[in-house]
Amino acid sequence: MIIVTGAAGFIGSNLVHALNRRGETDIVAVDNLTRADKFRNLVDCEIADYVDKRDLLARLGRYANARAIFHQGACSDTMEADGRYMMDNNFAYSMALLEHANANRIPFIYASSAAVYGGSRRFVEEREFEKPLNVYGYSKFLFDQIVRRRLPAAATQVVGLRYFNVYGPREAHKGRMASVAFHNFGQFRAEGRVRLFDGWDGWGAGEQSRDFIHVDDVVAVNLHFLDHPQASGVFNLGTGRAQPFNDVAAAVVNTMRRLEGRPQLELAALVAEGLLEYVPFPDALKGKYQSFTQADDARLRAVGYRAPFATVQQGVANYVEWLCAQR
Repeated sequence: MIIVTGAAGFIGSNLVHALNRRGETDIVAVDNLTRADKFRNLVDCEIADYVDKRDLLARLGRYANARAIFHQGACSDTMEADGRYMMDNNFAYSMALLEHANANRIPFIYASSAAVYGGSRRFVEEREFEKPLNVYGYSKFLFDQIVRRRLPAAATQVVGLRYFNVYGPREAHKGRMASVAFHNFGQFRAEGRVRLFDGWDGWGAGEQSRDFIHVDDVVAVNLHFLDHPQASGVFNLGTGRAQPFNDVAAAVVNTMRRLEGRPQLELAALVAEGLLEYVPFPDALKGKYQSFTQADDARLRAVGYRAPFATVQQGVANYVEWLCAQR
């Protein structure tokens, strides 16, 4: 069997679907369905069992023979102010799963985050560049440090994947924490325009840039490590290419225009026609916001992952087509 935590969530559900496509159905799906709408992400999945997140740790003895654990479950709200909850949910829970995996020699592949880098200008998997700006980032950072210390003596594969800005199908339940692409799509569908932040912190309007990665690419890397159990470590998982928020907005609007049989427009024309506008940068985010992220993917490539990653223009277009097909 394969255990997937966060299985009804964004990345977890896409991972379950990908495992199903491989013929894997002996999957234990672990999640918290307090927000019941997430169940929709699993309706077209094949799983062997569902376990509530709160019950898993007490039942771990039943899963000593698991083939792998994909630990995708976490609180990913970067604005969460309850540090005790964050550390219990993201750090202590992960530690319990790590102990179980190591004791039973079960490959353990878990979700870390680019939030560990905080305000850093370099995104290399080294301690000197890791400067989390919020307790979410700190919870991921601290667990990564524990993993690094334990790796030399680990009895099994342990892989931490530092996700950058992931977007794609099955994220609607995330609400305000859903991707920029998802929110841009919703704004344009409802109002006929997309709003982005104006310039701040030395960046021009809409020019804040991040490493946006499609969820299909994230899933592919997870499965790569499942297929290569000799590889362990903490790795960045981004495209290695920063693109501005303007690119995301333009891809959303132009894909929707194309689907309506209308011509695509350059950025300046989108702004001139009121299809894209800029709003003041929120005071609440100042000092807590990553204006730039770009994964250094050298270590990921060094362990044998060779597939190309989708650009914003490719990935967002595919995502918008999927979103339109759901309506």
